[in-house]
Amino acid sequence: MNTIIVVALICGASVQGPDCSRETALDVITAPAHTLQECLMQGPVLAANAGFRGEDGAYVKTRCERKK
Repeated sequence: MNTIIVVALICGASVQGPDCSRETALDVITAPAHTLQECLMQGPVLAANAGFRGEDGAYVKTRCERKK
């Protein structure tokens, strides 16, 4: 059973890294992961597959959360 969730947060350039969260993100993409390493690698991949190109200084922040 997957217990880790990849959370790719697409945040605008005006949002500082520490302030980038589910609430402040322009978009939130989630997927399951089997390991922490897989989670960390999948965040940017999920964003790219969703069409994110980093326009206007937007960036991806990857979080790994435990499934509740």
